[in-house]
Amino acid sequence: MNTLDLCQLLREHPYPGRGIVLGRSADNRKAVIAYFIMGRSENSRNRIFEATEDGIRTRAYDESKMTDPSLIIYHPVRMVGRGVVVTNGDQTDTIRDCLLRGITFNEALRTRCFEPDPPNYTPRISGLLAPDGSFKLSILKSADGNPDCNLRFFYEYDAPLAGEGRFIHTYQENADPLPSFEGEPRRVALTAPDARTLADQLWASLNEDNKVSLYVCYRDLSTGKMDTVIVNKHQ
Repeated sequence: MNTLDLCQLLREHPYPGRGIVLGRSADNRKAVIAYFIMGRSENSRNRIFEATEDGIRTRAYDESKMTDPSLIIYHPVRMVGRGVVVTNGDQTDTIRDCLLRGITFNEALRTRCFEPDPPNYTPRISGLLAPDGSFKLSILKSADGNPDCNLRFFYEYDAPLAGEGRFIHTYQENADPLPSFEGEPRRVALTAPDARTLADQLWASLNEDNKVSLYVCYRDLSTGKMDTVIVNKHQ
């Protein structure tokens, strides 16, 4: 598998939906986390990321325009001990609660499936970053848009390479209905020296009409210190 240019991937894809990147900085000293959301509807675009005590949450930018919060208001990032959970839905809380009870990431996600939003049946994408920088990714999706079958895929990366990450997102292409992501998480280069630089690069690469919010974090593997950047289209 070739190492791909993450920014180029985003520039060439006007609507990847929601995306997770986990990996290792080029100096091999920091774990890298990135999560973004996009939207085509007014309801989806009417959101911002807001910092919380243990991560971030989404909330409506204009409460008067919020029509259905069920699948768009959630905690994308939450700390669990020294680990970090990042997902595109309320399965963040499912994973966190299970981990606190001694239940594994995989077992937690076996209690969930894709989102109930026909005809797209948006996949649930999830990641877990361990204190040592190793990480897991997962996608739960329908069988080519057929909700009668839920497909579960799990990927584990025990020793991430310096300057590399894995990128998974919800939609394979911008179509109607939206087809689910296909294949393994993309292997991408992570050359930015810090969270602000990567955030600037990613934000500039996301489609101007569809981008909504972005979170980037560089976590020092020796100290646990987190360098975090949040970017919202509605500042």
